[in-house]
Amino acid sequence: MSGVVSDSLLARLRTGSLRSDFPIFQTDGRDNGLVYLDSGASAQKPQVVLDAVNDLYANSYANIHRGVYQLSVEATRRYEGARDTVRRFLNARHRKEIIFVRGTTEAINLLSNTIGRDRLGQGDEVLITHMEHHSNIVPWQLLCKSSGATLKVVPINDEGELDMDAMVGLMGSRTKMISVAHVSNALGTINPVKKIVALAHEQGIPVILDGAQAVPHLPVDVQDLDCDFYVFSGHKLYGPTGIGVLYGKAELLERMPPYEGGGDMIESVTFEETTYAPLPARFEAGTPNIAGAVGLGAAIDYVTGIGFETIEAHSAELHRYGNDLLAGIPGLRQIGTAKNKATMFGFVLDGIHPHDVGTFLAEERVAVRTGHHCAQPVMERFQVPATTRASLGIYNTKADLDALVEAIGKLRKFFGK
Repeated sequence: MSGVVSDSLLARLRTGSLRSDFPIFQTDGRDNGLVYLDSGASAQKPQVVLDAVNDLYANSYANIHRGVYQLSVEATRRYEGARDTVRRFLNARHRKEIIFVRGTTEAINLLSNTIGRDRLGQGDEVLITHMEHHSNIVPWQLLCKSSGATLKVVPINDEGELDMDAMVGLMGSRTKMISVAHVSNALGTINPVKKIVALAHEQGIPVILDGAQAVPHLPVDVQDLDCDFYVFSGHKLYGPTGIGVLYGKAELLERMPPYEGGGDMIESVTFEETTYAPLPARFEAGTPNIAGAVGLGAAIDYVTGIGFETIEAHSAELHRYGNDLLAGIPGLRQIGTAKNKATMFGFVLDGIHPHDVGTFLAEERVAVRTGHHCAQPVMERFQVPATTRASLGIYNTKADLDALVEAIGKLRKFFGK
């Protein structure tokens, strides 16, 4: 469906009939009315993903790669088949460029402790942005502390957009790594990552893109972006928890030392010396999350079956509708109003703490996320302790946004606003 909006599937998204693909929205065969607006934290799972995981465990489970019996051969086929699915999803050049990890956090820690540790020394710099998730801040802080390098931060404006002039000014001969969110988890901002990669490569600086919030909403082509590394988590893409992906250009991965030692990442072991397996096994020590990879493959097939053109068309409608609704609520201020945004609404209400907002909305069966969203520097930038965040997925409709606004109206009345 590449390049085409499917009218029939768009109709399913608009009417909410797609919700029937997700068991959590069903009780006794009927829609239970749950308004789930926390997909940015973790998305719900369609039946096809649950079936794929269950079928592996029920019918084809064994440890992979070294077994010659049928169960092991079949489990290996499914696990490696999921790698091929991810390669196509990202348009990576080679399947060996796809490394399975536990999630985005592990992927960034892996990179900071391999290529980061190799490249950074006293006086060098790592460049990140003010809108990063803690998982793209703390690993670099740890590396800077141990290596003598410095962490540099690109500022953001009042709309939650990167100051690109400042970014260019911060890039220099001492910049050895750049790590940037493709989409901000706290603001929804979609960053101009292709431009960032091009600017960095002019100076020979490798770029890591954190795609955790991007892959559920946008098509990603790593060859077109020309990024050096791209990382994401399966559970935000309607797949299982505990599985994620690190994409890296083969020529860079080949030069990186192993991150963990153990089974499957070795070629040969003696007490005197160990030689390491070729990619991708070199970075997949131990028994992997076999079912997680299989479930992620099923989730990717499900999402690509709908088509990102269709998903983006539906998201754009919800974004406009949500903005209009929230603009009509007295005392509500959105945090993050970038022109280019994913379907995510972070806001504060005058005189009402976000935790009270979340608790009240939960009583109305409206599930939102409240707090700092593992992005405390963002909260400090906008001088708020926390926000309420409504993040939407493919199962959400305008009716969900109506329910959110109706619940906020009851909340304001309760607090005498």
